[in-house]
Amino acid sequence: MYKHILIATDGSELARKGLEHGLGFAKPLGAKVTVLTVSEPLRSEIARAARQGGIDDPVIRYDQEIDALMKERFAFIEQRSVEHGVAVELVHEIDNSPAEAIGRLAKLKGCDLIVMASHGRRGIGRLLLGSQTAEVVQHSTIPVLVVR
Repeated sequence: MYKHILIATDGSELARKGLEHGLGFAKPLGAKVTVLTVSEPLRSEIARAARQGGIDDPVIRYDQEIDALMKERFAFIEQRSVEHGVAVELVHEIDNSPAEAIGRLAKLKGCDLIVMASHGRRGIGRLLLGSQTAEVVQHSTIPVLVVR
């Protein structure tokens, strides 16, 4: 049925349920799995405030924080994929619109199912939003499984 599943995650507890659903589907189907995390770029007003607060290079600091976060998140995803017996490709993108990044990667990779949570985190650590989920559902040409 499904040959390539794209799982979008922001690392939140709800997104982990989406990860579990996607990995659970993949194993019996023998489907390939790509897991995507989308981070927003550092906004200029945040960088400006950080400089005023004494951080010399907020861009480098932000990149370091994102790298550390992705290392931790990807380690968890790899652990879960091993436990499910499913190989995964891990992808991290930086984009102002997670929905657009999800749709673009799904097309690029030839995915035939997108699995994602109904909403995620907000604030500076925001990686995936409920409004983004709605946008993916609205614009996707392939099936989208939304996990609550």
